[in-house]
Amino acid sequence: MTTLRLFQPEDWRSVWQILEPIFRAGETYPYSPNITEAEARVVWIDVPAATFVAVGDRGEVLGTYYLKPNQSELGAHVANCGYVVGEAARGRGVASTMCEHSQAEAVARGFKAMQYNLVISTNESAVKLWQRHGFEIVGTLPKAFRHTKLGYVDAHVMYKWLDMAIVK
Repeated sequence: MTTLRLFQPEDWRSVWQILEPIFRAGETYPYSPNITEAEARVVWIDVPAATFVAVGDRGEVLGTYYLKPNQSELGAHVANCGYVVGEAARGRGVASTMCEHSQAEAVARGFKAMQYNLVISTNESAVKLWQRHGFEIVGTLPKAFRHTKLGYVDAHVMYKWLDMAIVK
């Protein structure tokens, strides 16, 4: 069973072990493949309003997500999240659990909608997962992402109004 809780400082080592290979690969996040650990901590832990970890039965960190306003002031009612699941935990529903949790957490924090700004089109499993959770592709940005293996690829903007009656 996967449980979710707020990030604690002692989680950083495990979170970095999950983030580092994803960021280094340059296939799904816009951060430099050469991002330092300190820079990664700023973008994943310090800047967001909250960061959560998904924890397995033995207390191991399986994945992580952050939650923050997508924009400032007049756009701050729309949340933004980023999710990463550790390689050993993929295919076990961790991302789906984090997506559900993030929507409920967003509603609890007063957000009215959620937007993903840069869902890489070649990350088909993520696109399908977010669609299963009610997110729509509201725009496609041609060649907006410089994939380290495929070159310039499209990126989607995905959006969902958070109807409090349907969010768990």
